[in-house]
Amino acid sequence: MAVFDSTTNQRTACPVTRVQQMVAGKWKIILLWHLTHGTHRFHELQQLTGISKGTLTRQLRELEADGLIQRHVFGEVPPRVEYSLTDAGHSFLPILDQMAAWSEQHFQGE
Repeated sequence: MAVFDSTTNQRTACPVTRVQQMVAGKWKIILLWHLTHGTHRFHELQQLTGISKGTLTRQLRELEADGLIQRHVFGEVPPRVEYSLTDAGHSFLPILDQMAAWSEQHFQGE
């Protein structure tokens, strides 16, 4: 639900809308789910999900910009990059768990 602010003529998003914008994107919730199981490299995330390189790069950058994941670059040749959840990302885990429980409850056997 958005609230119209007549003093600035801008829409101010409600808390649910802000979260929805952070996790919007076909792959973001799936990426967060995979990162709940630990740190992963780019190639691992691509293999787990089947996402194209460009889409994976974009989704990871957006999750990083929103503070849900962190990117760690190792000074090696060839470069090694790992992704993991931040504290904010870890605090999102109960929501992911509830989503999984809801899915299991309503879509058993599908």
